[in-house]
Amino acid sequence: MKTSIFVSLLLLCVGCSFQKQKNIKMSEYNVVKLDHPILIDGNWNKPEWQNVKTIDIKYKMGDKPLFTPSAQAKMMYDDKNLYVIFHVDDRYVRCLITDYNGAVYEEPAVEFFFSPDPEFPDRYFNLEINCGGTPLMHYNDFSAKTRKSLDLEDIKKVEIAHSLPQVVDPEISDPVTWTLEYRIPLAMLEKYSKIIYPKSGIEWRANFYKIAEKGNNVHFLTWSFVDNPVPNFHLPEFFGIIKFE
Repeated sequence: MKTSIFVSLLLLCVGCSFQKQKNIKMSEYNVVKLDHPILIDGNWNKPEWQNVKTIDIKYKMGDKPLFTPSAQAKMMYDDKNLYVIFHVDDRYVRCLITDYNGAVYEEPAVEFFFSPDPEFPDRYFNLEINCGGTPLMHYNDFSAKTRKSLDLEDIKKVEIAHSLPQVVDPEISDPVTWTLEYRIPLAMLEKYSKIIYPKSGIEWRANFYKIAEKGNNVHFLTWSFVDNPVPNFHLPEFFGIIKFE
């Protein structure tokens, strides 16, 4: 999400405590382990994903949109990688941004925020990818109020497949379904953060989002509920729990 929202809401919430959220039921998701490599092709229906539990990205933030997309995700892991796939039923889709670390959140996009060190749940990565497959990726330390863009050479190590063209213009105003799938190499993240590698019993904090911050159908959808009057995804105290099996 754009810098102005991030900074203003961050300052308001510096005093927020993770303990404050005890009365809010966090979303939870069990992440299954892959036993063989898979092809990253954006195919929601391929056999490896068939029996994987779905993540529903359904909680709304902000004003009611003209059209509310239906957005779902699934996640798996192996010893070296995270795997994520999204399925979106959308409308009013236009996609022009092709520069890495550009303002992809302004267009129809899906996002995955995750804290890979359970000891510091307010230190997290945000991977945001528009429907044309162009990514933005940052590392954030919420308590220290810092954020760092990942180097381009590292972001390119994330293998991405998408069903729509890289550029969608003119806008698709009719109903359209699109998918996006990627593989994140865990070793790439170690340059920026301590990583507790996934294995049975390990838990991370995370959230999944669907967004379009500009255009004809502005919307903000979350998997784990965010209790905030202004749309803002950079509130790690509301991240859900992902449990590795």
